[in-house]
Amino acid sequence: MKLHFYGADREVTGSRHLLEVNGKKILLDCGMFQGRRTEERDKNRDFVFDVKTVDAVIVSHAHIDHSGNLPNLVKQGFNGPIYCTHPTTDLLDFMLMDSGFIQEKEVEYINEKKKLSGEELVEPVYTTEDVKKVLPMIKGLAYEEEFKLFGTDDIIVKLHEAGHILGSAIIELIIKDQDDGKTKRFAFTGDLGRKFMPLIKDPVQIEDVDTLVMESTYGNRLHDSLEEAEAKLAEIIKTTAARGGKILIPAFSLGRTQEIIYSIHELMDKNMIPSLPVYVDSPLSVNLTDVFRRNLSEMDEDTAKAFLNEHEDPFRFEQLKYISSVDESKALNNHNGPCIIISSSGMCEHGRILHHIKNSIEDHRNTLLIVGFQAQNTLGRKLVEKMNPVNVFGKPYEVRFEIKIMNAYSAHADRTDLIEYATKAKVKGKIILVHGEEQAALDLQKSLQDAGIKDVLVPSFGETVEL
Repeated sequence: MKLHFYGADREVTGSRHLLEVNGKKILLDCGMFQGRRTEERDKNRDFVFDVKTVDAVIVSHAHIDHSGNLPNLVKQGFNGPIYCTHPTTDLLDFMLMDSGFIQEKEVEYINEKKKLSGEELVEPVYTTEDVKKVLPMIKGLAYEEEFKLFGTDDIIVKLHEAGHILGSAIIELIIKDQDDGKTKRFAFTGDLGRKFMPLIKDPVQIEDVDTLVMESTYGNRLHDSLEEAEAKLAEIIKTTAARGGKILIPAFSLGRTQEIIYSIHELMDKNMIPSLPVYVDSPLSVNLTDVFRRNLSEMDEDTAKAFLNEHEDPFRFEQLKYISSVDESKALNNHNGPCIIISSSGMCEHGRILHHIKNSIEDHRNTLLIVGFQAQNTLGRKLVEKMNPVNVFGKPYEVRFEIKIMNAYSAHADRTDLIEYATKAKVKGKIILVHGEEQAALDLQKSLQDAGIKDVLVPSFGETVEL
């Protein structure tokens, strides 16, 4: 049994891990890489393995850095099944189409400039037409269902709640290894969530596995408590509103947007912030929020109770407006007075948030509120690291708006959560750390070793590990 690492190894985006066992090749996740534009195009366009030899794909969840390169995989010749949870199948319909659409539009925008300068034109990694070929290949599985991956007992897949976003799964494979005749349990956390978060159920604790592949995004950092986060969010909103500014919140359309809406709704109900207009400027967020409504059984008890028993909708309140049209989005640039704008993408790399940043960055009254992890070389990371000026759409802008950072809303487990999870997993063999920048992964490796777990690996891109 071999595991090959082809993405999110000593970095955070582009999750792809290829498992070879019993003559089969199983790709765990097929995510898009985000970073420098040329590196992003190369890493997303070119797989370093033969996609035609892959027998099946299992996707941990619908975030684009875990699922977004599926259309390119199919475009290059993959023709097998793609498995995930039922909510993830619903989400991928929207996420992948949106990704294809954004690529088309951004390439169109870039090529208009390249034509003027006589540069070579670029093409999108894939288009919406490519996405349409993928969707029928996606098969939904129920949580805790034991599914025979290839119709035999040799490889059984079981998906457990990961507690990260709606539909997120810990992938467990129960394998009868034909090489030695032993039954082995292999688990991949995908993105591991946190306990006691609003909206989503807590992650299921895996135990007694032979191999655990675990994320390490926040492997050397701790999150504030949700109570501290609530007070901090309220203070940021009040302070910005008092000086007449806008609060821009770049947030992933899936998961983070719904969490922020939920929190702002609660703050207004408690009169902890002024009654400001709140705009969710993302057609994708509108569609995904409807998917949340259709999957109440997958939410935590408090959220489901609000929907089912109290007939309340946490994702709708008087001050909140969902923006779909381009004209409405552009009109926000001329909005007079304080407001909150939530828009994707979460790392400030694509989508409408770039236009809002461009139009707000040089006004000191405004605030950019970062509520999620920012990968290396993304615009979000440059802003967090206080680079000035920064390029937006290829043009330099002076950074004059205030930048605030809140990790408490992260849907990722932090250092303490990860150590606790790994310890309770009682892993018999290797723990392999992925989906974390190099220092975070190495720091977590040392923490786990200090806790008595000795066989901990941090693989590099292209490395193969024998299991």
